[in-house]
Amino acid sequence: MFAAGAGDLIVGAVDHCDYPAQAKKIPRVGAISSFSLEIIIKLKPDLIVLWGSTRSENMLAQLEKLDFNIYVSDPRQLEDVPKSIRHFGVLTGNQKLAEKSAREFENRYQRLKRKFAQSPAVSAFYQVWDDPIRTLNDNHIISDVIRLCGGANAFGDALVLAPIISIESVISRNPDVIIASGMGEERPDWLDGWKKWKNLEAVKNDDLYFIPPDIIQRHTPRILDGTSMMCNHLEATRKKKSFSN
Repeated sequence: MFAAGAGDLIVGAVDHCDYPAQAKKIPRVGAISSFSLEIIIKLKPDLIVLWGSTRSENMLAQLEKLDFNIYVSDPRQLEDVPKSIRHFGVLTGNQKLAEKSAREFENRYQRLKRKFAQSPAVSAFYQVWDDPIRTLNDNHIISDVIRLCGGANAFGDALVLAPIISIESVISRNPDVIIASGMGEERPDWLDGWKKWKNLEAVKNDDLYFIPPDIIQRHTPRILDGTSMMCNHLEATRKKKSFSN
């Protein structure tokens, strides 16, 4: 919404909507899956934007009963991000600014795509959390990030969007690289827990990397910052593999 030039129109947001700095001043309506209908009604928004991948069915049903205008956003590919920016521009009357932001995103996206389009594939395990071990399948936008960087999601064939998996399944699939996320800006301690499994390819070559979740797990222009980090990590793994071969 801020990228579309509509940040000053936002009257309410859920917890953790904290970028850019102005976003921290927006009144809160609760958490992403636990919101206050009373607060939302008092704010009298002309439009409510929901993230489709969260458990939003109940929220959507309740808001629809109150006749709110609702837009459900659920980017599954990087190319969906500029589409969303353009949609927000139309919905808020900020088409010109939105178009500028969308084109800047697309230009940077295309540069990254051209750079890594012919790269030999490496197998990547993206770890969202440690207890339980959670990853993402190929329907998630982060898998599109991995593909752009010339990688293959080790658990892309999982049946659900964010499956819980076992240590044994990671050992069985033996990824070339492990990319950790987490909850904060610091590399999580649990990433190095994989070092005890010395037969893992990712451990043999010390290909255990961290990308701050704010720049890869949010469907905003900043996801290309996380994409650049992902591509650099996979390229480092790729070079090690070529030397070892």
